[in-house]
Amino acid sequence: MEKDFDSLIDGFIENRIGISDFLLTKKLSSELINNLLTHFNQGNLTLAGTGTSAKINSTNLVRGDKIYWLDRSHNNASENGFLEIIDALVIYLNRSCYTGITDYEFHYTLYETGTYYKKHLDQFTTNARRKYSVIFYLNEDWQSEDGGELSLVINHQTVKISPTAGKCVFFKSNEIEHEVLVTNKNRLSITGWLKV
Repeated sequence: MEKDFDSLIDGFIENRIGISDFLLTKKLSSELINNLLTHFNQGNLTLAGTGTSAKINSTNLVRGDKIYWLDRSHNNASENGFLEIIDALVIYLNRSCYTGITDYEFHYTLYETGTYYKKHLDQFTTNARRKYSVIFYLNEDWQSEDGGELSLVINHQTVKISPTAGKCVFFKSNEIEHEVLVTNKNRLSITGWLKV
């Protein structure tokens, strides 16, 4: 797994964004997809908002995704397996890059057809703890006409990334403006932040 971490880090160092297609096994990815869709069908996802927990503004004018936070207390084997990968990534980053990560938070994310998230940074103006943004995509058989690309502004240029299953994207939370373009079918991911 450290080889895959190196690939992610090397891309980040060279291009300000790391991408890996190998951090999730197909089996784990499939299990996480099933979990996310089960939560969605049971009505467990809530409309995401903008702002801190003290002042959350829920509006589909800015973003339209629904979320469900991951937590080890759920005692879900697949979700805990995912969090073990994050634990290993944090240990590796702290050991090899001296990042000082002390915590993280991740949630399932589902964008229904026709939704999007306008351009933004992932760090709150009143709280600078989020250091790195990490997204794992869970969309099998995704086609270009499905839309929903992650669009990032890097060195004054726009980079678009298709949200295909198994892909992990890694970037600095306070530096890279990004948006989710309108999706033409339900778009699944796990999104989170490594925190100091």
